[in-house]
Amino acid sequence: MADQAEEAVQRKPPDAPPVDEGLPPWMATFADMVTLLLCFFVLLLSFAEQSEEKYRDALGSLKGAFGVKEVRAVSEDMAQFNTSPKAKEMAASISRDERLLLGVVMRIKSLLEEDKDLMEGTGVTADRDGVVFSASSSAMFEPGSAELARKATDILDKVIDVLKDYKLKIVVRGHTDDRPISSKKYPSNWELSAARAAMALDYIVNKGGIEISRAKAVGYADTRPAVPNDSDENRLKNQRVEFYLHMPQRDAW
Repeated sequence: MADQAEEAVQRKPPDAPPVDEGLPPWMATFADMVTLLLCFFVLLLSFAEQSEEKYRDALGSLKGAFGVKEVRAVSEDMAQFNTSPKAKEMAASISRDERLLLGVVMRIKSLLEEDKDLMEGTGVTADRDGVVFSASSSAMFEPGSAELARKATDILDKVIDVLKDYKLKIVVRGHTDDRPISSKKYPSNWELSAARAAMALDYIVNKGGIEISRAKAVGYADTRPAVPNDSDENRLKNQRVEFYLHMPQRDAW
């Protein structure tokens, strides 16, 4: 009995199984899953941003259409944006607001095509919030005054047609060149540019029956030149009136 007890005391416990080195196997699988989820959400984000890119490309591709200025460099895929089936498919992929602004650009283009005399001194620029239709002050007003010229009503009627077709707001902006003006009625270019903007807006509101809540007028004098005031030709370009048609939910000047 004593020998059996001594043998029991001296018997060694069984060795524990060897421990694997490094991270547990489950952690590697978990890390792979997290990485895949991250890639998935990055892809979702990139897909969500494609709409804006296509919209800007589409607007930029209208560069050659009756003075429309491109907003950004266009890609080869969008360089031929027009009324072709491919263009319609691209237009279907952008948002409702973006399609509306593209429609405004094309509507103004069609109005200009109806009257070739309006093409000179006019232009269209589009951004993410609206469309700017500009006209030369020489076509809109008598020299040095805010009295509407005969041709001005043709231009303003086009603007009214667009406002009736689309529920947009409008800001009429008056601009001059850097040459000072001083008269009893217009002491400076500030008064002249503001008076011209107000006169054009008054015609749009009263003749077109446009709600005054949709309209604003502002004069910028020579603070926002379209081109440098370094020649007589450029100064004529800076003497302009802009009609900014923008989305109702955005406040603008």
